[in-house]
Amino acid sequence: MFAMSGASNNHNIVAGNVFAGLHTFLRNSDCIPYTSDMKIQVDKARHYTYPDVSVVCGEIEFAPGRNDTIANPVLIIEVLSESTQEYDRGLKFKAYQNIPSLKEYILLDQYSCSVEYFFKDAAGGWLSEKYDKPEDTLKLRSVDAELSLRAIYHRVKF
Repeated sequence: MFAMSGASNNHNIVAGNVFAGLHTFLRNSDCIPYTSDMKIQVDKARHYTYPDVSVVCGEIEFAPGRNDTIANPVLIIEVLSESTQEYDRGLKFKAYQNIPSLKEYILLDQYSCSVEYFFKDAAGGWLSEKYDKPEDTLKLRSVDAELSLRAIYHRVKF
């Protein structure tokens, strides 16, 4: 897995808006959002990623011997870029599906108002929904929170 260093203005605004919204919404819960500086352990072989935003609920579990690599995210959010969107939708998502605690995976387009929302159903399969209107609201099942697309894309210029 690799981490991308540096990101566009829109990428930073979208990631910041989502983190700020989740931080505020989850303030009095047992869930904590993290920015892209916190690593996620993808598998026991110690592969890891740096998602744009991740959330842990309950007791945080770290990779063995680490305090900077989360092993139990419930929610992972990636802001798509031209250079990473195929990886984010393909191999990275496939790797993320191996994380037992993960319940939701969200892809945010930085070039248009578009959200791809993936969530694990009761049988353990992954389902998806798409949102593309500013008045749409994304309901995050794993953390009992909501984010409007208007809030996600606040101050973003397409």
